[in-house]
Amino acid sequence: MNHILFAIIFFLPAGIANAAPVFANKIPFLNKWTTPVDFGLMINGKRVLGDNKTWRGLFFGGLTGGLTGWLVYQFISTVASQQLSHFWIGAILGLGGLFGDALESFFKRQMNIKSGESWFPYDQIDYILGAILFSIPFIRLNLVDYLAVLAFYFGLHVVVSFIGYKLKLKDKPI
Repeated sequence: MNHILFAIIFFLPAGIANAAPVFANKIPFLNKWTTPVDFGLMINGKRVLGDNKTWRGLFFGGLTGGLTGWLVYQFISTVASQQLSHFWIGAILGLGGLFGDALESFFKRQMNIKSGESWFPYDQIDYILGAILFSIPFIRLNLVDYLAVLAFYFGLHVVVSFIGYKLKLKDKPI
């Protein structure tokens, strides 16, 4: 398998996990899990993450990342599968993606960028940077592979965001 294609497939759990909280928000029985991850904590008079980063999204994102890893990694040979199960590698990448998104939200709050407002291009790459960071203990790719993963998932994020906007799952196209 082409190493760039492998890298793109390897990071798929992060992409799925990044989208999962949007869908979790639409599942009625999960609506009671709306507690913000930051529990309302403030730094310099500003919320750390805001109301949109919830335990529901974190749980559902980690779960969907794990399930994606479990499904996808069965079909590709990975270094990661020698150290942890496919589910756990997917969950770790998914949580890494959500960590990247949360870290970017922290900086947005501190820079007075409103929740839900786009911060281009960081909103489009935060999750994949977080997943790359969390993946380092399990797999090392070359610079070209990492750049290909960033470019691919940046483009995919833009397209999926626009589709989500058209389907009325998102308020803004990017």
